[in-house]
Amino acid sequence: MPRFEPFRGIRYDVPRLDPRRVTAPPYDVISPADREALLAEAAENVVRIDLPVADPSAPDADPYEVAAELFRRWRAEGVLVDDPEPSFTVYRMEAPDEDGVVRHTTGVVGALELSRPGEGDILPHEFTTPKAKSDRLDLLRSTTANLSPVWGLSPAAGLSALLECDDEPLAHFEADGVVHTVWRISDPARVDAIRAAVSAEPIVIADGHHRYETSLAYRDERRAASPDGTAGGAESVLCFVVELVDDELSVGPIHRLLSGLPDALDLVDALSPFFAVEPLELTGTGTVRRLQELGGLALVTPAGAWLLRPRPEAMAEARDLDSSRLDVALAALDGVSVVYQHGVDNVRAAVASGEAQAGVLLRPVTVAQILDIAHGGERMPPKSTFFFPKPRTGITFRDLS
Repeated sequence: MPRFEPFRGIRYDVPRLDPRRVTAPPYDVISPADREALLAEAAENVVRIDLPVADPSAPDADPYEVAAELFRRWRAEGVLVDDPEPSFTVYRMEAPDEDGVVRHTTGVVGALELSRPGEGDILPHEFTTPKAKSDRLDLLRSTTANLSPVWGLSPAAGLSALLECDDEPLAHFEADGVVHTVWRISDPARVDAIRAAVSAEPIVIADGHHRYETSLAYRDERRAASPDGTAGGAESVLCFVVELVDDELSVGPIHRLLSGLPDALDLVDALSPFFAVEPLELTGTGTVRRLQELGGLALVTPAGAWLLRPRPEAMAEARDLDSSRLDVALAALDGVSVVYQHGVDNVRAAVASGEAQAGVLLRPVTVAQILDIAHGGERMPPKSTFFFPKPRTGITFRDLS
């Protein structure tokens, strides 16, 4: 089973720096405009090291080396401070979901031993899309630090109870509609209990598959360059682990935007061999919950919306997932281009503006399906799940040197 260990974290000096202003969303959801807005809030924002960009005034400077030097300088100047001892970080997020229901997620941040699928007990749950990994690898090489965690799910019963905290938090702040609360646990008895619970079961990677794969590549590089064949701190990766239960997870769907279709194509007719189609009126909130109740997906076009109930005979080879069912149907369409999009309103806006010819709204994958597929050694199609809310980058860092 995977080892899960406390570590001596590196954190912002919270009494001096507002965590709302210096932390940031995950790097891969930040646009250039978002990055500028975060830096306007605070020059010490984590995007300066986690999302480095070339400086037009210094075209010969390597942005990754610049980020690494800034990381070292912030540590030397006290912008970032080292924990006094190894610890686990308990991290709780609370926010309303798309239907306005307040959900919470509580997990623990620690160092998770790396292993490839088939080598150990780390289980990816979906395929990744082709994407350049050199950016994250270059950042690892230059900073020799984990700057943001991957997200793991643990079937360890009772883990959430071990993470209950009633003492003064290390940080408590609201950002982008999410309330974030952070505690540090260094009590030896609690550390041992958390370590034992997480290390007793396989871990399913929920989010951060690319970062996990990049960490494996970096580990292998370090092993190859080491006289004793070990990678030191790079043998593990920073990981936020949450108990795999409905109460602690808000799993949403990632919808699809369709383009590249012939203008003369009747999309409703083209999808009819795979789905029973009937008109659907889309109202305000609760659309995804309504699709769950009706037992289907929804097609959105400029002309209206339709409920798509899968035809069992056409989906015999598909997994019991909307993403798999839709893949079967789209394989029969020539030239279709698919873009992944979270949020019903975002899909409807993209179709109304002409950004996409059509959209398909999916139902969310269940916690049980995630666990069954991962344990079965299979993976879902890319972008089958959306976990919300997302941990902020900058809560804690981990030195790999």
